[in-house]
Amino acid sequence: MIETKNSTRRVTVISSISEMKEISQSFQKQNLTIGLVPTMGCLHEGHLSLIKKSLESCDKTVVSIFVNPTQFGPKEDLESYPRQFENDIEKLDEIGVDILFHPSKEEMYPTGYKTFVEVKNITEQLCGKSRPDLFQGVATVVLKLFNIVQPYNAFFGEKDWQQLAVIETLVKDINLDVAIIRVPLVRENDGLAMSSRNRYLSVQERQTALSLSRSLQKAQDHIRQGITSVKIISNLIQQNILETEGTKIDYISICDPLSFKEKEQIRGRTLIALAVKVGPSRLIDNCIIEEI
Repeated sequence: MIETKNSTRRVTVISSISEMKEISQSFQKQNLTIGLVPTMGCLHEGHLSLIKKSLESCDKTVVSIFVNPTQFGPKEDLESYPRQFENDIEKLDEIGVDILFHPSKEEMYPTGYKTFVEVKNITEQLCGKSRPDLFQGVATVVLKLFNIVQPYNAFFGEKDWQQLAVIETLVKDINLDVAIIRVPLVRENDGLAMSSRNRYLSVQERQTALSLSRSLQKAQDHIRQGITSVKIISNLIQQNILETEGTKIDYISICDPLSFKEKEQIRGRTLIALAVKVGPSRLIDNCIIEEI
């Protein structure tokens, strides 16, 4: 257990896997349901919406903060990923979280670690195409967290739509006894999807980043007007983003929200997903088009 300076603090901070397991087993013996919210820290209102759902529906809530090295590629932002641990603790304490699980890299991946989990097919499109290490790292760390914490429910946001689909597939395929609870994407007042990486953005870059949500909104408007050609909608999104200086598009995908196969016409439930580089940040955003 990590010692904390604030003697009135309610949240218990745990760094040891064995101690976390003991606490979870104690909760289970008392027939208490455990909710888990996995995060990489630098908590914002999007994270807090997940945590509040857990607090409302579970007897005990565990939040994990672990910047998972196995999901970062060699040229990605592992070292610079924003960290604000003390501020995170204050937020968790304020809303009444029971346990913060904060293991070290050495605790999660000790010397000689050799085992990784891979979900096939749905990891080959969208973010998986440009970030080949991402979903193997995500699936591995989430499975480890599930085994350590033994949650009844685990809460994930729909901003990371593909990641959520990977986790749902992992749970189904491996027959895990945990319910995955989806929580809608949370936006800033101006429409920007909340993300820890937003902290990288300068004032000007933040304005530039609004092109993602605005292009999605314009796409939805055109679809409501009867334009269902994927090529036309994709071109409109591309024009809206590229007319703003300082953007570089990774992908624009208009696809099936389960298989991530690209569509030619927008028919039935459809995911529009974007990944765009703005300054130092690679930002993602999405929307769902319900059946039209």
